[in-house]
Amino acid sequence: MKIMHCPLNGPRNIQEFVWMGEIKDVPDQASCADLDWTNYLFIENNFAGEVEEWWLHAPSNYLFVARRNTITDEVLWTKSAGDYFGRKQ
Repeated sequence: MKIMHCPLNGPRNIQEFVWMGEIKDVPDQASCADLDWTNYLFIENNFAGEVEEWWLHAPSNYLFVARRNTITDEVLWTKSAGDYFGRKQ
């Protein structure tokens, strides 16, 4: 069984989690082109290597950030959104 560490709930079975996409910079909604906004919403980079992603612990509905190696599928670390973005929740 594969285990992922949830910052709120601790080590849990990976089947309890939902991948929510990679973390990307949000374009300025007031000035970006339609194509830029569409790419932000729907296009993933699908980068081979280490990426930072949004994950959801479905039973508790807790959203957090994980750094994962997409080649080995190893989860390197997990952090609350507040810790990741430098704010307290």
